[in-house]
Amino acid sequence: MFSTARWRDLAVAGTILATAGLSAPPGLAAEPIRIGTFLSVTGPASFLGDPELKTLQMYVEKINAGGGVLGRKVELVHYDDAGDAKKAQTDVKRLISSDNVDVIVGGSTTGTTMAVVPLVEKAEIPMISLAGAAAIVEPVKKWVFKTPHTDRMACAKIFEDMEKRGLKKIGMISGTDGFGKSMQDECKSLVAAYGIQVLADETYGPKDTDMTPQLTKIKNTAGVQAVLNPGFGQGPAIVTRNFKQLGIGLPLYQSHGVASKKFIELAGDAAEGVRLPAAGLVVADKLAAADPQKAVCLSYMQAYEKAFGQAVSTFGGHAYDGLQMALAAISRAGSTDKAKVRAEIEKTSGYVGTGGIVNLSATDHMGLDLSAFHMIEIRGGDWTIVN
Repeated sequence: MFSTARWRDLAVAGTILATAGLSAPPGLAAEPIRIGTFLSVTGPASFLGDPELKTLQMYVEKINAGGGVLGRKVELVHYDDAGDAKKAQTDVKRLISSDNVDVIVGGSTTGTTMAVVPLVEKAEIPMISLAGAAAIVEPVKKWVFKTPHTDRMACAKIFEDMEKRGLKKIGMISGTDGFGKSMQDECKSLVAAYGIQVLADETYGPKDTDMTPQLTKIKNTAGVQAVLNPGFGQGPAIVTRNFKQLGIGLPLYQSHGVASKKFIELAGDAAEGVRLPAAGLVVADKLAAADPQKAVCLSYMQAYEKAFGQAVSTFGGHAYDGLQMALAAISRAGSTDKAKVRAEIEKTSGYVGTGGIVNLSATDHMGLDLSAFHMIEIRGGDWTIVN
């Protein structure tokens, strides 16, 4: 098992290699390790899939330049599901039956991930999802893991901040996509524990372009002290712009599903003052020097921004963590035997990633706690950490 310090050293180097002195069995040296992935590179969730794919491609190239894993090259087999659950099922069937991949890192969204869980479980192939909903790993599925924080954790972090600000009565406006609906349900299940009341509860569809009717209802609901928007994609940016247009002078909270500069660009100056929970990656340069994530996050951020000329997002970070954990498990297993690799993924302990310090177990296939989240606020078009 790698120590926290060792994990950090490996991550900063940007690659997981055969560090334990393991070598490929005779006759397998030329056979690549196949990493399958299905991501939403196009379509409404492209802001997730695009940086995820770029990250995987960049680090597979780095890993191969450094000698590969177990003396074998790593091959990335990718399909674009465009955010469509049925397309994701077709893609994963191909990854399993035609491409014979050794492990799957993906998908981008809750909807596409949940659609393929039965296929992965039946085929008994390890998969590390990059999507957010708690339902992906709760209850635990033997072959399924995930890297992002859950929507339930996001609710808890937001409600903790509301408590500190004395905000007890809220309005909610949620997306009806898989993630938005899941987070809406999770937040509702937690409000009582924080003494919070939901006085208004509105929704919008993934293709809606104007949320002023729903926000007007919230604005006209007596007693509302803050507004929470569970959602991802362009919807939250539209909500944020409409929120300002209507002059709703209340605190606005968004989900971790908008933790990228793309959201700030889409929302414009209306994003000023918006709060949301996010991983350390988006505020890497603002983390304390002693924070074990700082070096890892800065290394990934600098590599990504140099390679692609665009701001890093937590979503690419999820792919980075998924790939690193998968290849480390293969290295520890000494082979690509799927059962052995699955067991080693589950043993991941002290992995310092972009999303936090990960400790997986047989009862926890995500391995993050609430300390992995930072509450951040948008100020002057940039992220600031809320103390």
